[in-house]
Amino acid sequence: MLAFRTAVPRVGILASTRNHKLQGALNGTMTQDYFDSQALADLLQVTTSQVVRMADRGRIPGRKVAGEWRFSRAEIHHWVEETIGASDLNDLAKIEKWLHVNGETAEARVAHWLRPETIGCPMDARTRSSVIQEMVEMVVATGLLWDGSKMREAVRDREHLHPTALDNGVALLHPRRPLASIMAEPVLAVGRTNQGIAFGGPRGELTDVFFLICSVDDTGHLQMLARLSRMLADPGFLDSVRTDMESSALHYWICRYEEQMDSDST
Repeated sequence: MLAFRTAVPRVGILASTRNHKLQGALNGTMTQDYFDSQALADLLQVTTSQVVRMADRGRIPGRKVAGEWRFSRAEIHHWVEETIGASDLNDLAKIEKWLHVNGETAEARVAHWLRPETIGCPMDARTRSSVIQEMVEMVVATGLLWDGSKMREAVRDREHLHPTALDNGVALLHPRRPLASIMAEPVLAVGRTNQGIAFGGPRGELTDVFFLICSVDDTGHLQMLARLSRMLADPGFLDSVRTDMESSALHYWICRYEEQMDSDST
């Protein structure tokens, strides 16, 4: 089950029953920008009364409209992201598996998204803005991102709303929602600076390792977020990223690490 950051009852989001409603709900194929209680219950695989009880207790973001609970799709997406961030290593593996089984897209793998040319180690950036600029430029150079300015603006807006910096010196950059209209396929970029940068860490920690997640759908984004969180839970992984390996060598090492991680979890 998911390990919620607040004292939320354990939700059946990891139920083994296949739920093809997830992809459509997360990706916004529903016409409205809000879930009602029933739609959110379908997404989380819980009862409507459980959703209402969680909302009444302030344990899930929502607001009442004409006496009925409504839940912003964007806020629920962020809530799921935070749930992933609060999960332990075993839960992260379960979350990844559940998202893959219940989604309708291919499994998100670092080896498929990351390229040697989207690794900048070290980067010249010395400010938050220049980090975003440099990382987006790496993705633009692949030819798979067609509108760099739109991606930069979306990532900056996301950082302004909720900084993605963690307490281990890593930031997991991404727009609030996938920008499928400007991406040919999903891409992952990795950057490292020689000196830490003030990036909104939870306790003022400086950040020197950056991942830019450019997904084309919400399920893939959440899969990649869970996958990277599993990798970052190993201090040895982060130590290696911080070494002086060239981009091609680091790309090879990260892909082999992922391969071994998957082998160990089977």
